[in-house]
Amino acid sequence: MRARIVLAVALSFLLPSLLLAQRPKKAEPWVTPALPDGKTVVTDTSDDFLKPTATLKAGVTVAKTPPTIDFLFYPGQTYPGKPWSNWGDSLAVNGKYYASIGDHHAVNTKDGHPGTGLVFEYDPERKDLRQLADVARVLNLPAGHYSPGKIHGRLDLGSDGWLYYSTHRGSTRVTTDQYHYEGDWILRTDSKSGKTEVVVRGPVPKHCIPTSVLDPDRLIFYGGTAPGTGGEDEAVQFFAYDVKNRKLLYSGPDGPARYMIFAKSTGRVYYVPGKDEGMSGPLMRFDPATGKPEKTKASLGLRAATQETPNGVVYTVSKDGKGSEATLWAFNTKTEEVEKIGDAAVGVQAYIASLDADPTGRYLYYVPGAHGGGDVDGSPVVQFDVKTKSKKVIAFLHPLYKEKYGCTLQGTFSCAVDPKGDKLYVTWNVSRGGKVWDCCALSVIHIPETERK
Repeated sequence: MRARIVLAVALSFLLPSLLLAQRPKKAEPWVTPALPDGKTVVTDTSDDFLKPTATLKAGVTVAKTPPTIDFLFYPGQTYPGKPWSNWGDSLAVNGKYYASIGDHHAVNTKDGHPGTGLVFEYDPERKDLRQLADVARVLNLPAGHYSPGKIHGRLDLGSDGWLYYSTHRGSTRVTTDQYHYEGDWILRTDSKSGKTEVVVRGPVPKHCIPTSVLDPDRLIFYGGTAPGTGGEDEAVQFFAYDVKNRKLLYSGPDGPARYMIFAKSTGRVYYVPGKDEGMSGPLMRFDPATGKPEKTKASLGLRAATQETPNGVVYTVSKDGKGSEATLWAFNTKTEEVEKIGDAAVGVQAYIASLDADPTGRYLYYVPGAHGGGDVDGSPVVQFDVKTKSKKVIAFLHPLYKEKYGCTLQGTFSCAVDPKGDKLYVTWNVSRGGKVWDCCALSVIHIPETERK
């Protein structure tokens, strides 16, 4: 009897603690990303950028001169995203850098934040980010309506001075009739004034648009789609849309999952059809002169691609699905010949979602670990020399940014080389303490001239 009384007393003390432990923890209050001492940008040059990690592969060299790097957070991240993130590729043109981020929300709710994407311009002379567009404000949708939380395709500048881009879902559960889903949008933003307007909604009805590229001269917007969960057609589509005359030129099945090659010299677009993101496969060609896709004799991997180089080559990288392997390819836009040029990985991470060539066409730049985990390899920024087929890390950004600013640079889908070849812009998905990222930041890597010879 005494033992029962003792046990009951013990439980009376333990039970409240056990129940309290089972309660879900309250989310930490959101803190808008900020640098120390009220600074909007910090600049670092350190030998720590040149300290290799234990995961560095044999044969990969490290730069001898550390770069100077400017670092700043994107404004507008004043409330928690799900998470704030970058998914669409960016560009550097006319002395500026243009990039997008999104909150990953998906519905316009009465008491919360609608899904939105933000478009920015960075001025390297002023070291200043200017917000050009807020997709949610432009669309101005009623409460309860689907509201896209991503800009997943590229930002591209047309010959008319407008930036063109497309939206994508933040959740597969809301692309349904319940949330009034009709399809995603192509938008354009004036690169000077910031005026933004809708070009078209749902060029492929009830499909999202995670993949895009613009022919800037012909003003043809090419897209690859992903079906909404309530869509009538469950296949990935490819489409061509005349943004000048607001006219659909072509729409059909077997579209690309994530990226396309644009050959500026010919106006042709190439892609690997299917849902496998970046895996190797037969290459399709779309020529606006013929107006329909045709199968080429070529086959390559295509998760990301450079713009066409002066010697008529586009470089691509594949997502091989073999752990730390990713293949770099060279595609000749004149002959449509393909060559494997090397393995892109420098450590254990191999997912690369943005690939850029310098203006000479000799050096490729990229950051492995697109979807997170890049810090395991030191958040490396890689230069690949297509002449010597060699890889060099020009900077390891981790752990310096974690130790100085509390930022773990997890990965990126968004890089661009300045037309002068002296700067690499990287929009990072950043973790400020958690296992996954929660916000976005920009690094401007000034590549030493001695590392470009």
